[in-house]
Amino acid sequence: MTKERKKGSKQKILDFFLENIGRVIDSKEIQEASGWVAEWARRVRELRDEQGYQILSHKDRADLKPGQYILISAKRKPAFVRGISKETRALVLERNGFTCQSCGLAAGDTDQFHNGRTVRLTMGHIIDKSKGGPDTPQNLKAICTNCNEGLQNAGLPKPDTVQLLAQVRRGTIESQLAVLDWLSKKYGYLKK
Repeated sequence: MTKERKKGSKQKILDFFLENIGRVIDSKEIQEASGWVAEWARRVRELRDEQGYQILSHKDRADLKPGQYILISAKRKPAFVRGISKETRALVLERNGFTCQSCGLAAGDTDQFHNGRTVRLTMGHIIDKSKGGPDTPQNLKAICTNCNEGLQNAGLPKPDTVQLLAQVRRGTIESQLAVLDWLSKKYGYLKK
């Protein structure tokens, strides 16, 4: 007796894309094909970034609107098809202090949008790929998945301690030293 294995949401999404190669697909269709799983967008990114499927979005092609995707070929490319090498990723993450350059949160901080998870960093483009921006260290910045997906709010009116420290960590070494100097001058009298 053979037991038929139930397909996971990623496989369902992949099957749907493979049945629709070259056709623009909207997010509702992908959600439906996935069985209405909450993390369908993550599964699409995994198929693209980790498994090398050539799935394009509005970030890759100007003619696609947000929420539209297209699988251009069944042929897979090596992982991280956007051409960003592990060395470049490491260089950018280290240069940016392993912090999101939009919100200032660091890898491993508590993710305020996903209970029980920590912040994950990815590569963001300064000049978007759809506008011709290259995958070079000069055009890349560390950005958390929430900011990359537009979930993060703009800066809060008055940051709390964690947010303020995140902003300082996000700064350059020169900026951090300037903050240290300012704090030392302002509160140096407290040292005994």
